[in-house]
Amino acid sequence: MRILPLLLLSLCFAHSPLVLAETVLKRGNGAEPETLDIHKSSGVSEANIQRDMLEGLVTEGADGKLQPGVAEKWDISADGKVYTFHLRSDSKWSDGSPVTADDFVYAYRRALAPATASDYAFILWPIDGAEAFSKGEQQDPAQIGVKAVNPQTLEIRLKAPTPYFLGLLMHHMAYPVPQKVVEKAGKDWLKPENILCNGAYCLSEWVPQSHVKLVKNPHYRDARDISIDTVHYIPTEDQNTELKRYRAGELDITYDVPADQIKSVREEMAESFRSTPYIGTYYYALNLQNPPFKDNPKLRRALSLALDRDILTGKITQSDEIPAWGWVPAVSDYTQQSMEEKALDKTARTALAKQLYTESGYSDDKPLELEILYNTSDNNKKLAIAVAAMWKQTLGVKASLRNEEWKVYLSSRKQKQFQVVRSGWIGDYDDAYNFLSIFKSDVGEMNTSGYQSTEFDRLVKESETQTDPKLRREAMEQAERVLLADMPVIPIYHYTTQHLVSPRVTGWQDNVMDVHKTRYLGLK
Repeated sequence: MRILPLLLLSLCFAHSPLVLAETVLKRGNGAEPETLDIHKSSGVSEANIQRDMLEGLVTEGADGKLQPGVAEKWDISADGKVYTFHLRSDSKWSDGSPVTADDFVYAYRRALAPATASDYAFILWPIDGAEAFSKGEQQDPAQIGVKAVNPQTLEIRLKAPTPYFLGLLMHHMAYPVPQKVVEKAGKDWLKPENILCNGAYCLSEWVPQSHVKLVKNPHYRDARDISIDTVHYIPTEDQNTELKRYRAGELDITYDVPADQIKSVREEMAESFRSTPYIGTYYYALNLQNPPFKDNPKLRRALSLALDRDILTGKITQSDEIPAWGWVPAVSDYTQQSMEEKALDKTARTALAKQLYTESGYSDDKPLELEILYNTSDNNKKLAIAVAAMWKQTLGVKASLRNEEWKVYLSSRKQKQFQVVRSGWIGDYDDAYNFLSIFKSDVGEMNTSGYQSTEFDRLVKESETQTDPKLRREAMEQAERVLLADMPVIPIYHYTTQHLVSPRVTGWQDNVMDVHKTRYLGLK
């Protein structure tokens, strides 16, 4: 008598839509996000989330390369100064309302407004009138070269031909912002009950130090082809804790892998371990606004030469990083530059470091005393300890360490409350200019050291308007040589990225930008 009801039930399911369980992806995401406001954030942890929530005129494919986003196509004028973007008719906000050219006009004006105080405003400076408005030199936003020709057509006028402009538009500073929400909710526009998103996902919940929950945006143009319903971004600054959570099945993807466990992880979890080159440089910035580094290039160079980068990457970080004797990593159409001393052997470099240290006014009887600031991370701590030991052994420097949580660290760095600070620069697009431009005298807080050089500024500005690719490249290469001679920062290594990706995750593609949008991923 029990067989019949079960049979009838099975027949009912045979002719009804199958209801599937919610598909949830859990991603490790490093530090707790500073903010999700695209015009006020500066970290990778924030950018990972923002890429899922919002989409610009162009976007990244699963391979990290540029492809159409909200704009399905664009035209470029013969002189390379006017870009006309044609927006998709099916691009919508998460409430179903259309994304229009005016949303981009509003967003760019907000990004550039001095009151917004965005660290990344310079990303949009190639646009005509953008730099002057950002610096407060003119107050009329209508003078910025961004115009809505009609709801589906956006015109951007540049001050000069900019070969890398489309790459700039992949940055979160170039995403649209829902004007009606921002003006109504003010600083609360990012709360789940207020926010609108035009990306594949939208914010559903943010529990500090626990997770950021995003849910699929049903109005996104490719929503039917996206298999992940919900994604949790889980902050874990301690890499060892994150590894434990991955082993326990609490994470599908890690943000990083502890340096001292990479060897064993590579062997034990070969099917999960990913290690790829990354377009970025890990460095120590020196505060040039105050002694002992102000007006003391010999001392800055002595500290750089005292470091054995092969040991730092081979014995300490152990993550396949590339020792950095220059600033710009391997990027397209550019010849990497190096400090002249790279050609010397270790003995000669050490001798020169000691000589410069003495000429700077320091000795065993009068040692340099300094403090290294770094954001909380096991890997950062181990490297700082090793750097301090090398400076002590080679030069007699007495270095103390100070670690701060991400948000506090960002504040200290911004306010120049440091002598030496650990930092890293990850390329926003594949071009050397992105690495050199942050040292211009006028970019503000992104110039961590406070470096100023008339010659460097001249060369970088020349590359901004140079239309001949060869001459542009030569100007940037010469600018980097000036930078390395002045040594405002000490490059340590060029990045690689390490992740553990569960074998049940599908769609993951390694790429130098380390961009892995959830929309391209799935779960077996």
